[in-house]
Amino acid sequence: MNNGLINAIIAYIMWGVLPLYWKLFNDVPAGEILSHRVVWSFVFMGILVTVQRRWGDMKRIVTSRSLLLSLTASGLLIAANWLIFIWAVNNNHVVETSLGYYLNPLLNVLLAIVFLREKPNRGQWLAIAVAGAAVLIIAIDYGRFPWVAISLAASFGLYGLAKKKIVLNASVGLLSETVVVLPIALGYWVYLASVGKAMAWTLPPSMFIELLLSGVVTALPLFFFARAAARMAFSTLGFVQYIGPTIMLLLSVFVFKESVSSTLLVGFALIWTALVIYAVASVRGTKVTKVNVHHDKTYV
Repeated sequence: MNNGLINAIIAYIMWGVLPLYWKLFNDVPAGEILSHRVVWSFVFMGILVTVQRRWGDMKRIVTSRSLLLSLTASGLLIAANWLIFIWAVNNNHVVETSLGYYLNPLLNVLLAIVFLREKPNRGQWLAIAVAGAAVLIIAIDYGRFPWVAISLAASFGLYGLAKKKIVLNASVGLLSETVVVLPIALGYWVYLASVGKAMAWTLPPSMFIELLLSGVVTALPLFFFARAAARMAFSTLGFVQYIGPTIMLLLSVFVFKESVSSTLLVGFALIWTALVIYAVASVRGTKVTKVNVHHDKTYV
């Protein structure tokens, strides 16, 4: 449990400080950064899978149509999530990215209701309603729909839903997802070269090396997350998750100097309230289930 908690904290700290990394390439278009992230993630994961001697698992993917479809969906969704995140960070929308990842667990509940037929209790429904009110308030304050936050939450939530159908080693899964979008990334490289708009290759050597490391930056948090998920309760992991968007919010205010209105703060406060309500309702629901199971066993 303690080992799992340490791994989870490391993973979410890494995800939380990612905006600092992407800001290094502020002058490079988000699409070009994404193409490099995909290619170098593929290279790094290929090396890792080779070291782990798991290429045999890749053969199983090719022979399974359902697995191939699930990995195609998850690959496209995570690529969309990466693109939106990079664009948002480099266009001064870090506050909205933070909002998106605060909303993600509650959106997961809605996806579970619709696609997995799970039934939340009253407290969990109340949390969803409060979070919905928060998004409405924030949208009114923005004067527009907070599409960055919603898109990030939706793409990552649907990505998690697709992953529910995939039973694979974490390294093999991520390599497979990068393979799905690799042709698009390489095709984009060819297009940029043909029109003379490839900016990444003109970066100073030190910065280009930093861009090469995007594969490592992508894979390491997922590695620590996988170790954490295998060692600790999922409910506890959910609480630790909020380290990431909290760091993003602090960076947006104190490092990137983004403006945060009082209305936006009210919206964030409502989201935190929703998270607390949801956590309490979940813990109580777990206790009730355990009591009922114990009661049934007593009279069997």
